[in-house]
Amino acid sequence: MFKFVATSRVALAGVASALALLAGTAVMAEPKVVSGPADEAECFAPWKNDTKFLSFDAKKGPYRIALANGYIANTWRIQMVQTAKAYAAQPEVAAKLKEFKVVSTGEDVPAQISAINNFIDSGYDAIVVDAQNPTAFAPVIRRAKQAGVVLVAFDNTLDTEDAINVNVDQKGLGAIWGEWLASHLPQGGKVLEVRGVAGTSVDTDRHDGVQEALAASGKEFKVTEVMGKWDDAVAQKVTADAIATNGPFDAITAQGGDTGIVQALIDAGHPFVPFGGETENGFRKFCAQYADQGLKCTSAGSGPAQVAVAMKVAIAALEGKTVPQAVKLPLAVASEFKAGQDYFPDASDNFFVGNSFPTCGINFTAQEIMSQSQTNQ
Repeated sequence: MFKFVATSRVALAGVASALALLAGTAVMAEPKVVSGPADEAECFAPWKNDTKFLSFDAKKGPYRIALANGYIANTWRIQMVQTAKAYAAQPEVAAKLKEFKVVSTGEDVPAQISAINNFIDSGYDAIVVDAQNPTAFAPVIRRAKQAGVVLVAFDNTLDTEDAINVNVDQKGLGAIWGEWLASHLPQGGKVLEVRGVAGTSVDTDRHDGVQEALAASGKEFKVTEVMGKWDDAVAQKVTADAIATNGPFDAITAQGGDTGIVQALIDAGHPFVPFGGETENGFRKFCAQYADQGLKCTSAGSGPAQVAVAMKVAIAALEGKTVPQAVKLPLAVASEFKAGQDYFPDASDNFFVGNSFPTCGINFTAQEIMSQSQTNQ
């Protein structure tokens, strides 16, 4: 008999890999760089002209896939988790899944990394992740690669080419808001910028896009920044505080929590001003309701259905199909608001509109999404 002591999860993973090889269990080979286009070219659009195309060794299904989410305390993330479950429940997708697991770990980056490590140790075939930090995941990315686990990051993506990234142009989204605001403020002015969750790539990219667009306009802008965490209640409070201390403002841009921000304007008696915001149904309701009272809006964003595209990419990679290393998704943009098309009067304020990707065959109803739970499973 002998005794073995492992002092770290990495050590355990190394032993597990060795035992798997001794037992004759093959670990998937590293993906090959191949010529494009992707097998599902309309859906899997490469991020740039020089984006690499990858092909993994095909693995027999059904597959075990996990979603490692971080922050959960806002409606976008809640709807994202519900959308992931709705996608996994679709018959043609469910037939390819042996198991679909969801874990949300909050803003604790080490906890999210630990969750991914646990999925790797447990033998999952693929992991999709909305990362809390784009640069902190290098060790777990290497572990996934060594274990042959397909790792797909979306929304808040990873700063690596050793994982597949799926996203919209987040910086370009910020630029849309900034350019639109500049076009509505001929003399410049005071802008309230309600940001998202500090440290995430989405918040940084959108902020940079806004700031660069305002600077490029050549006009003089004074910007007050607050952190709204993409959440209605938090954004409403920080907006009310900003109005009290630095208002009034000539325009607003916000990454989320927009319904709460408009409510803060109403509660404070602040004049309606041009507002570049996300795609919440409640925000678009307000934009339609108060359009003739000065609330001019552009509503643009990235629907939570990104997660479904990330899952679709993961399954395609496991099936041996050609996929880009970085997939670029289209933005949903509206500046005029028609009931039943751009917003839904009878649907929840918290529902994010623009939550479909037709080129990927992904188009959920509010009922499909809202019927799913938001809890870990």
